[in-house]
Amino acid sequence: PLQLPPSGLLNIQYCVQDEDVYIIEANPRASRTVPFVAKAVGHPLAAYASLLMSGMTLKEIGFEKEPVLNHVAVKEAVLPFEKFAGADTLLGPEMKSTGEVMGIDVDFGKAYAKAAIAAGSRLPPSGSTVFITMTDKYKDAIVPAARQLVEVGYKVVATSGTAAALRAGGVECSDVLKIQEGRPNAADLMRNGEIDMMFITSTGDEPDVRDGKDLRRLALSLKVRMKGEERSGKEEEDEAKTERKAHFLKKKKK
Repeated sequence: PLQLPPSGLLNIQYCVQDEDVYIIEANPRASRTVPFVAKAVGHPLAAYASLLMSGMTLKEIGFEKEPVLNHVAVKEAVLPFEKFAGADTLLGPEMKSTGEVMGIDVDFGKAYAKAAIAAGSRLPPSGSTVFITMTDKYKDAIVPAARQLVEVGYKVVATSGTAAALRAGGVECSDVLKIQEGRPNAADLMRNGEIDMMFITSTGDEPDVRDGKDLRRLALSLKVRMKGEERSGKEEEDEAKTERKAHFLKKKKK
């Protein structure tokens, strides 16, 4: 069993692959968490910590009870992918955010909406078109979300397999081709301004991975909102191998 001796806040980064959970790093600090929590609870926690270190007690500081909140606070990361030409928007274990924002309201939905808007993520208005393409393991899970989108006035287009799953779940939608299947495809619709938001995950095979990256980069350049999955361990490994091979060939050429 793992034993960590630090007393106080500990920032732990986990990685989950299949059913195995790994700890990537554990840092005895919380430089971004403490300011967020302090603002959420309305107490200067860093100042309190300094006073405690200087010998004062919690009673002397006047902080002996856990604050009772009547609101929810949500922290959202700011991910400026548009500033990095060619970079994929899939998230892995490495740090990609350049900042964080906070949303506060009486319930989670409103607080999250405020945080998302502050981070630059705004939903298109009702009546807009949503593109959905899911790998098999997510097809059933996307049906309730797609149904809610249709109920509030969005139109849905989907690739053939996803469209079949949506219709089986009672969701009205139209079919669109994958890039690899011909034209007009999802990328064409996006360029024509006919897609305003997309939900996308890939199967992991090479054509799908290539299509997925092209669609995500296109969506980013056209400011189309997107939701997807984190990058898999295999995708991380394949990208690392490609980078090492390119570096080796570059060195060899010199």
